[in-house]
Order: sequence, then C-alpha cells, then structure tokens
Amino acid sequence: MALEIRFLGPLEVLAGDEPVRLAGQRRIGVLARLALDAGQAVNTERILTDIWGDGSAATAAKQLHIVISKLRQTLGPHATEEIIQTTPGGYRLALEPDHVDAHLFLSLAKRARTGQTQGADALFRQALRLWRGDPLAELAAPWARIEATRLGEEHLTVVEDHADLRLAAGDHHAVAVDLAAHVRAYPLRERPAAQLMLALYRGGRSSEALAVYQATRRIMVSELGIEPGAQLSRLHQAVLVKDPALDLTTPDQQVMLGAPYIPAELPADTHAFTARATEIQHLRDVLGQSGEPARGPSVTVIDGAGGIGKSALTVHVAHGVADRFTDGVIYLNLHGSTPGLDPLTPAQALRHLLRSLGLDGAAVPADPGEAAARYRSLTATGNLLVILDNARDVRQVRPLIPAGPGCKVLITSRDPLVTLDNAGHLHLGTLNAADAAALLSRLAGPDRVRAEPQAAERIVHLCGGFPLALRIVGARLAARPDWTLSGLEARLADATRRLDVLEYADLAVRASIAVSHHHLREEPTGHDAAHLLPLLGLLGLPTHTPPTTAALTGWTHRRAEAALERLLDARLLEPAGPDRYQFHDLVGLSARELALQDLAEEERTTAVRRAHHHYLTTLWLASTLLSRDALVLRRPVELPDITFKDPAEAGRWVQDERDNLLAAAQQALASPDPATAVGLAIGLHWPFCYQGWHTQLADIYAHAIEAADRIAAWEDKAQLRSFLGWVFRDQGRYDAAIAQLQTALTDWDRAGLPRRKVGALNNLGVINTIVGRLDDALAHLEFAQTLNDDAERPGAAAALRNNRVHVYCRQGRFDEAIAEARQLVALWPKADPRAGAGTAHDSLGDAYRHAGRLTEAVDSYTTAVRLLRESEYRLGEAVSRWWLGTTLHDLERHGEARKQWEESVRLLCDARLLTPREATEILAQAVPETPQPIKNML
Repeated sequence: MALEIRFLGPLEVLAGDEPVRLAGQRRIGVLARLALDAGQAVNTERILTDIWGDGSAATAAKQLHIVISKLRQTLGPHATEEIIQTTPGGYRLALEPDHVDAHLFLSLAKRARTGQTQGADALFRQALRLWRGDPLAELAAPWARIEATRLGEEHLTVVEDHADLRLAAGDHHAVAVDLAAHVRAYPLRERPAAQLMLALYRGGRSSEALAVYQATRRIMVSELGIEPGAQLSRLHQAVLVKDPALDLTTPDQQVMLGAPYIPAELPADTHAFTARATEIQHLRDVLGQSGEPARGPSVTVIDGAGGIGKSALTVHVAHGVADRFTDGVIYLNLHGSTPGLDPLTPAQALRHLLRSLGLDGAAVPADPGEAAARYRSLTATGNLLVILDNARDVRQVRPLIPAGPGCKVLITSRDPLVTLDNAGHLHLGTLNAADAAALLSRLAGPDRVRAEPQAAERIVHLCGGFPLALRIVGARLAARPDWTLSGLEARLADATRRLDVLEYADLAVRASIAVSHHHLREEPTGHDAAHLLPLLGLLGLPTHTPPTTAALTGWTHRRAEAALERLLDARLLEPAGPDRYQFHDLVGLSARELALQDLAEEERTTAVRRAHHHYLTTLWLASTLLSRDALVLRRPVELPDITFKDPAEAGRWVQDERDNLLAAAQQALASPDPATAVGLAIGLHWPFCYQGWHTQLADIYAHAIEAADRIAAWEDKAQLRSFLGWVFRDQGRYDAAIAQLQTALTDWDRAGLPRRKVGALNNLGVINTIVGRLDDALAHLEFAQTLNDDAERPGAAAALRNNRVHVYCRQGRFDEAIAEARQLVALWPKADPRAGAGTAHDSLGDAYRHAGRLTEAVDSYTTAVRLLRESEYRLGEAVSRWWLGTTLHDLERHGEARKQWEESVRLLCDARLLTPREATEILAQAVPETPQPIKNML
C-alpha cells in the first residue's frame, strides 16, 4: 500500500484511498521539505534553517530528531520500509518522486512537451488535474513561499503550453473560453493574451481579439509604464490586416503557430544589480545600443568564478540592448556548473535553440550535425542575440555559435574558453569594498546598513566581494528582519561556520565551488588539480607557488605547476603574481573542508610536514648565504630544495615569500611537530633580520620557546631567547630584552654550550651602550670576546669589535674608535665581504662623524650604503643612509641630505618599521627627527 503526498493544494497524505492525519506545523513542514527532494538526502542543516529559521538554536537539532521520530510513527505502518531514512548528515524520504504530486506534475509536463502531439494533450490534462489550489498553502516560511512561487510559475507555463498545442490542433473555440479567465487572472502575462487573441481571431471574433490587445496594453502602460512586447505588437498588426499567416490551413503552419514570431527569452533583470559600470559599458559597446553600430567581436566570453555575477551582468546588459535585435533574444542555460544537473550536450542545446527559432517536433533534425547545419541556416541572415549561459567548455558551445554576421553571442563560463575562435574575453573579479557595500545596502536595506556601518563593513570583508555570498547574506537578512547585522557578522566571523551561513534556499557558496571540483574529477586532465585542491586547503598560506606545491604533493615541479594552472582555469585559484596563486577566502574554506572530509589524517599530516620542511631547508639555505654566522642545519629533511646563486637571489626569495614564511611558522607551531616549528622559527631570524622584519617575530619566538621547552631542546630554547631579546632590543623594550638575554645565558649553560653565549652577551653590550651604561657594555663585549672562537666564528669576533667602536664613540675616545673601525674595515670583509664589510664602513663613518671629520664620514657612509645594498641587508642600509643624510646636512649639502633621509624612511616603511603616516610626519620636518627604529640601532 504505497503512500502518496499531495501539496498542490491543501496538504494530503494518502495510504491507498485512506487519509493519514498529520498534526503540527513542524511535522508538516519537515515532511513537505523532504517530499520536495523525495528519494534524495536532505542536509540536516538545510532542514533546521528552513523549518526552525535558525539552525544554530540550541534545541533545534533535538526537536528535529523528535519530529522525525513522530513522522516515522505516523507513516511507518503504511510503508514496507522505513519511510524516513537517516543518511550521513541528513535524512531521506524513501518514496518514489511520482508519489508526490508536485514531482508527478513536472514529470507529466516534461513528457507532454517532448512526446508526440497525439499523446501530449492527454498528458497535459493529466498534469493540470493534479492542481487543487495554492501549493504548500499551510506553510508561511520563506523556503515554502519560494517553492510555491516556483511551482505556480510552472503551472502557468503548462497551462499556456497546453493552449499552444490545442491551438495548433484547431481547438480555438474551446481555448478562447478557457483562456479568457486565465488572462483576467494574469493580465500582465503577454503570452496568454497573444494566445487568446489568436483563438478569438480564428473563431471569427477579430474585434474581441483587438479588444484583448487594447486591454492588455492599457494595464501594462498604467501599471508598468511599458508598451507590450514585440510578439504581442506584431500579432496585433497581423489581426488588423487579417494576415493569412494567422489562419489554420496546413500541418506545416500548425507547427509554426505554436512558436513565437520573435523569441524574447531573457530571464527577469535583478532589481538589486549594482556596480560593474566599466564592464557594462564594454558589453554595450560590443553589442551596440539602439541607433548605434556594434563594435568588437561577434562572440564575447564572460568568465569568472562561480557566484561572481556573470549571469546577472549578462542578463542586465541584454535587457538594455534587446530592442536592437529585430529577430529577438534567445537565452539558454547550458548547466555547465549547475549543482545536481548534468551539462546539456551540444545536441540537446541545439534542440532548444531550434525550438526557440520556431522549429519543433519532427522539424528538428535528430542528427546533431544536421541540427547544427539547420541552426546555421536559420541564423545566417538574422539579427539575433544569443545568450549561452553557464557553459562548461569550448566543445559544448562551438556548435551553438550562429552563422549570421548580424548575430551576437554572449557566453558565460567559469572556463575562459580561450580556444574559441574569434571571441572577445571579459574576466569578472570580485567587487571592490565600495561596490560590495552598495550591493549589501540594496539587498538588506539602507536603513539597516546605516544603523550598523561597522558590522556592514565587516560583513562585506568576510564575503570577500563575492556577489553570491552577498546575495545570500541579503536574503537571510530580508527573511529575518529581527536579525541585526552585528549578529550575522558574528556568525560569519566563525570560519568553521561561514560556509553554512552562506547557504540559503537554493543559493549556496559551497555547492557552487563543489561543482567546479566535481568537474575536475570527471576530466582526465583534471585529476591532479582535483587532488591538489583539498591539499592546498590544508596550508594556511596567503599564496601558493609551484615549488611549495611540489613539496606538498611529492610531485615534480612541472606536474605541480600544471595542476595549479588547471585550478586557475577552473577559477578555483586566482593569479597573485608571476608563478604565484591564491585562494579567494571562501574557496580556501571550502578546500579545507574537502581535505578534512576526503583525506585521511596521516595523508594530511604528511603533506603539511613536507611543505613545512620545504620552507625549513630553503630558509636555512638562504640564511647561510645572507650571514656567515648563520647556524648550520641540524635537522635532516627528506626533500631537495631551491638553490640560490647568490645572496641577492636569496634575499628576493625571502621578500617574495615573506607572508608565506610567517604563515607556515605559525601553522607549524600549532601542529604536532614541535621540532619543525622550532626550526622554522630559528630559520626566520637571519633572513628577516636582513630585511628589517625581525621585530615582527616576537610572538613566533615566544611560542617556539614553549615548543622547545616541551621537547627539552635547551640549545634551541637558548637560541630563541637570544633572538627574542634581540627583537625586544630593536623595539626599544630594553628591560624585557635584558630579561630574555640573561635567561638565554642560563639556558646555554644548561645546554652545555657556554661558548654559544656570545650572541646574548653581544646584545647585552649593545643595549647597555644605547642606554648609556658604557662600562657594563664593555664588560659584556669583552666577556663575549673571551668565549668566542675567532677562527670558527670570525664574523662574531668582528661584530664584537664593531660594537666596541660605538662604546668608544660615546665615551669620547674618538681616536681609539677610528683606529678600531679601520682595523674592522680591513678584517671584516674576509669573514663577510658584503654585509660585514658594509657594517664596518658604517661604523667607521660613525667614528668620523662623532670626531667631527665629516667629509671622511661621508665617504665611509657612501661605501657602506653600496655594500649593504648589494648584500640585501635592508635595515643596515636604512641606518647608514640616515646618518649619511645627517652628515651631509651638517656639511650644508641639504638637497643630498634630503634624498638620503627619504630613501632611509622608504626602507623603514618597506620593513614595516614605520607607518606611512609616521613617515609623512618625519619627512615634513625641515630637519627630520631621527626615527625610533634608527635610535634603537647602534
């Protein structure tokens, strides 16, 4: 005894002929929601959102469980299997779709449209008999009203399709009676008005046919402010002149009479369309506006990520130029990326296009090649706009391009379709902040946005300028007038829930992204890209490069690069510079979800470790090139890494990878691999120090110290404390720096490496020099000198002597300072011919400047600047340029001085040691005050 569910009218559940009584709005709502997807799983979150209105309510999930249990008790006795089945993440109504009247209605209508004329009439009548009233009438929730509207629109279309069939069969007398009521009920629908006019005319009632036109026109003008469309106007003219083409005479004419004279198939324009002014003007220029010639190619491909607004833009522009195309506008959704639907084949698409051009039934060739030839013939002399929306690839659209030079084609696709012949291309990116805010204001209402401007700004940021995400947010806010923007912003701020929040009714960011990933899995050339997407989601990196991707996957560089390019073509990655790619934030969240769902924990952990080891080994390699004192790599890793030909190339790599290195270090610190985390933190020091970025490593060093402590790595802990003290020193936090450095001395002893205390002692000497405790400074430096092995670490020996120069300068011992600095100039280049030699010349310049020997100081500083720039030691260069500028000013060479100060400030801004505002304030002074980062350096 099969169950039947009917909601095309008052809800009925029948077991055989016996009604099954349901009580409670939520039971009715849950059953109706499951019935809409009969036979398919429905996500629990979707049910909670639709029925409860807020799936995050603390008791909603429990209440849903109770409702499901009650429905099973009520319906179970009438079914042979469990009627509501539990599926992973949701529930499924175990009922054939044809046992739900809405599904049966759609199925019968589809069969009627595609079947033979003789059986189509009976199928249409059977479908229409299923309607007993307003669908889902008992339910007022937004999802139910959306579905009711959709079903109602389909009902009207079926009534009108059936009228076309009956008119073609000569049943115009009965059609006129039936359509009269239909037209009165829907006076703004032009199609049934045209059908009624034709039925009346064929019945010899021309004056009544003209009266229908006048009544329709009057209502459209008064209510909409527009004239009837081209089809209705032409029919009016044909009735006036008694055009013989309106008569029902031959079977061939009967086929044509059911089709419109001019296709006008554009979907409705969106009332909330916002921004894209440049793109709109470009497309209008290509298509040509009324009274203006068209410019540009006949075919334009509009590409971009799913949900970026390609279809909305295309339809919006097409509405504005439709009147230029005298043979009409054809719109066809190719379903290249529609969740749950297969893309149309070229043959299926051609059948749609030929029907739009007036062919139907046996007149449409079954052979795809013949159908394409017929399509080209029909469009050869036409003035037609064809919109091919949501295309999958070039193979799908190539046979659909019309032949006539007067035709224009707009194609939307996630694929750029670059191999399509003679096509122009327009790429759509995300909206900028101002345009995104304007769209949110139109969707949510300007009053709500004005009331909470900061929350609105944050929502725009979290949606990443993604129109689909903003549309979903707007729909949620429209459906819930009691929600505040700050409340919604809090939901979006939780990255683990953001994709759940960005899902409403039939709109979902997650589903849009999943379609592209699914297509890659289906394509032979897309398997690597499909596998790579979730792996990239595991890395919290701002950008992705082929070398890092090769390490992540264990592939060759070439294979990794090819997979990245394929993801770029699929609009799942965006370009971020040469050989560099990035996620849109929402795609990145989806990729991470996929990784957690599809990849085993061991595979995830191993892949991330490979990527981190890539950065670890490359960092240490860069360190050894940039500083002769950099520590050798002690941890064995299994991967080959990039090679650098010189320090300049290593420095450029550090600059390019700066944000990725910080992100990798932070991710490693949160991973179960403390050794790699500690290694990355230590490895960052010298490359970042050379760029002046080391002051941004304080938090990383602090957490790495905790990680080293967990594994009793005393040597690493001591080194990290020394580095943290260095950072605090250059931030001007001298007490905190001293505390870290003194603890580092203890840790070096505990590690059994007392000679390694040299670095900490050196920094203690520098701090005491800066704060004026000069005797203590010399004591620290001299103690460090006794511990250092000059043969093993000549650079450290030179650094200690260098800092002694600065103590001498502050003590007024200028001759000793100059003598010591001259020895450094001779000795340090042997240990470090670029950065070390540059630092030695800088210190000699300082000694000359303090001694009042300004011309000699300028020569030394100039040499220092050149050597430090060549070594990529940006912070040292900034210091030397500042003091060079000061010396030039003292020599009254003010123009030259200003140039050096400006360049020094620029370097400090690049290192993010000064903000743009601070830089502007400093340089606005006639004689600029020394910037704090310079004061913190010797």
